[in-house]
Amino acid sequence: MMKLGVGEIVRGYRVDQFLGRGGFASVYLAVDDKTGEKVALKIGHPSGGGRQVTRLIDVTSRRTPEGISPDELPAEAIFMERDGARIDLLDGEEVRACLSDEADLLRAIDSPHMVRCRDAVLDDGPPILVLDLVRGKTLREKVRSLEGIHLNWFLAIVRALQEMRESGQLEYHGDLKPENIVVKPSGKVVMLDPGMRLVDGRGVMTATPHYNPLLLTDSKADVTAIGIMIYEILTGTLPFDDVPWEYAGHPTGGETVRLSLSFFYSYCPPQMLNPKTPPDLERIIYRCITVPTYGLDELKNDLEEFIGRA
Repeated sequence: MMKLGVGEIVRGYRVDQFLGRGGFASVYLAVDDKTGEKVALKIGHPSGGGRQVTRLIDVTSRRTPEGISPDELPAEAIFMERDGARIDLLDGEEVRACLSDEADLLRAIDSPHMVRCRDAVLDDGPPILVLDLVRGKTLREKVRSLEGIHLNWFLAIVRALQEMRESGQLEYHGDLKPENIVVKPSGKVVMLDPGMRLVDGRGVMTATPHYNPLLLTDSKADVTAIGIMIYEILTGTLPFDDVPWEYAGHPTGGETVRLSLSFFYSYCPPQMLNPKTPPDLERIIYRCITVPTYGLDELKNDLEEFIGRA
């Protein structure tokens, strides 16, 4: 992994602070030496990576280049093969391709609810994305600090995802999770790090299976992730431990697959873990996770109705 010290100059940006790391890249707060403007530098690991790498380093109470904090859940590299999904590492060139795809994806989006990519440096040296610095706290940080969580944040995300899909800017995010949602001091929400798609014949995607256990590659992935996040906020735990689902990405169906999915979906209902869970909210979670036809439109309507009655 490439470690940068405070004050180092990288492509015209002065490193000021380490912000966080994922399976494939690290993020630093930096200052444009010419304008003095603060940005976020996302720097790909030149030797490659994957979440397995981060499992081998120390867990620390704060974010440092040498360890990983409980506020960071890196995505996985998932290779979609004939026999199903395989989680593996990416080499340095694959990490470069990931960041190149992310730059193209973000440049096509014009939304206040998605981080903006200002520039991409993908020639010699480690690949670098220059992103807007989004001030605020991640949803994970808010949950861990026991701050109030508002369903309006999820409603804003759903509406933004609808707008981006309908305008042809972004079909789906693909890696929604508490680490990838920033709540600004104003209360507005911004999404980070959309998952890499199955592109260029490489048959690889990036996702966090705890929030996309079926490894979906459409907007249902985001609906599922929102249901799982609400479940986690209500109960303090995740509905599924053994992820991704055994047959995720499998090209064939059949009775065995259907029985497996039925068994996989037998998660503990939120009310059993938190008796104060509103029944209507429990039904929204159930539909998000288990009903294939329950999409962004249905989720928006249900959240608006629930929030309106609250």
